Amino acid sequence: MPEQLLPTPGQTVGPFFAFGLDYPASHELVHPHSPGAIVLSGTVFDGAGMPVPDAVVEIWQPDADGRIPTARGSLKRDGHTFTGFGRSLTSDDGHYEFWTVAPGAVDAGKAPYLLVALFARGLLDRLFTRIYLPGDDAALAADPLLSSLTADERATLVARRTPAGHLEHDLHLQGAKETVFLEF
Repeated sequence: MPEQLLPTPGQTVGPFFAFGLDYPASHELVHPHSPGAIVLSGTVFDGAGMPVPDAVVEIWQPDADGRIPTARGSLKRDGHTFTGFGRSLTSDDGHYEFWTVAPGAVDAGKAPYLLVALFARGLLDRLFTRIYLPGDDAALAADPLLSSLTADERATLVARRTPAGHLEHDLHLQGAKETVFLEF
């Protein structure tokens, strides 16, 4: 049996540092005071349940009407163009945050969601997942991905609504609450 070699730190995609990755308003898909603006926030946890302070969370999403943005300028914000892309570096306590709008369904009757790419130390490649919006139970139940999962697995993909109308969603890299990640 061939010897199994473990990855070295130099072969993983993290840790990440702000230099070269962060740019002004990278986490603001919309201006915080624009109509319909909400906060999508959460914490990235490792397998031991500890916050990951040097991860990068990226999101892609349609606008509030479910249209896929085609506007240029994802890496250079002009303050009004919605590009559907954002990047947030986690804080020392693993917290990430975006100012965005609640995405609309791309197809009528389908559950709206955001696409997420997660980069963190110890990973050999980025991880992909989705964040669904809570509230439309019929659309969530009819979603092909969600309906293929157990209730506990589904819960890792549906955000919580705060009293202020914002969204909270934690990402767990491993463990009992491990987020369902998707393979492409």
